Amino acid sequence: MKSTSLKIIHIFAQGNSICMYSLKEFWQLRGLPVPEGEWDGNVICIETNVEWTFGTNETHGFLSCYTFTIVMRGWVTILYNNRELTLHVGDLYTYSPGFEVTVLASSSDYSGICLLADEHFTLSLPTVRDAIRTAYFTVVELTSPVMPLKTDDFRRLRELMQMMIHYQQMGLPLANDSLRMLYNLFLTDLSTVQQHSIREHRFPKRVEEIFLGFLGLLPQHFAEHHDISFYADRLCITTTYLSRIVRQVSGGRTVVDYINQMLLMEATFLLRQTSLSITQISDQLHFAEVTTFARFFNRMKGMNPREFRKGK
Repeated sequence: MKSTSLKIIHIFAQGNSICMYSLKEFWQLRGLPVPEGEWDGNVICIETNVEWTFGTNETHGFLSCYTFTIVMRGWVTILYNNRELTLHVGDLYTYSPGFEVTVLASSSDYSGICLLADEHFTLSLPTVRDAIRTAYFTVVELTSPVMPLKTDDFRRLRELMQMMIHYQQMGLPLANDSLRMLYNLFLTDLSTVQQHSIREHRFPKRVEEIFLGFLGLLPQHFAEHHDISFYADRLCITTTYLSRIVRQVSGGRTVVDYINQMLLMEATFLLRQTSLSITQISDQLHFAEVTTFARFFNRMKGMNPREFRKGK
């Protein structure tokens, strides 16, 4: 077992409040080398090693970004939401802001390739938001964050990440646009990989159809319909049956978990990227009262909407 303390926790803690830093702010605070040219701080891809990986123990919970890591060599063990998971060569690990993760141990030769994307940037672009709604909720929130990749999928996703590194190093005039497009392509490809993975878990075909049908309905209707019965009716099944299928395929997640996480993602976007009032956001997401929305957001995010908007 190896542990590396970066002794930077004081940067992130201010009194009793927790500061969430953007990817660019984090990069600057760490004094890490930035890509050639004018990097906008939205997407970056790097090769990781043991020291870097253990260093994330100091930053999880403070860094407002999504990360996607493919294990290239060796192994690493993490504690993810009180579950101990070991990643091996060819595994994809996906992290989203707010999850409690601790790196416990690794082999001495561990290495990986990691894509990091700023949370607010990700939620601000319609095409990327659509892609991550599919990939992120299927991979991160709803199943294990660790997914073994088939050889072809491993190669394809790795090549996309290596292409990002290439554009960063070249410092081309439109490198930021290229990184954004590659990130979008990565998420789209990841969504396809995950859907294939669901089908290969040997669930009955009808179960797969219902589960994927639910995932298809969710992005279209989550803001207006927070009730299980709506989705069950649209799929022509009972609420009990839908609940059972979702739990079975997702490994224990509920329909309400899906709906709540989608509501949280949209609320996060609206609070940070629009000038809508909190009352207007509450109405847009069809909460009965603004106080109900505030309680929901505080329970999910650990702070009230006003604090989040101010960047605390």
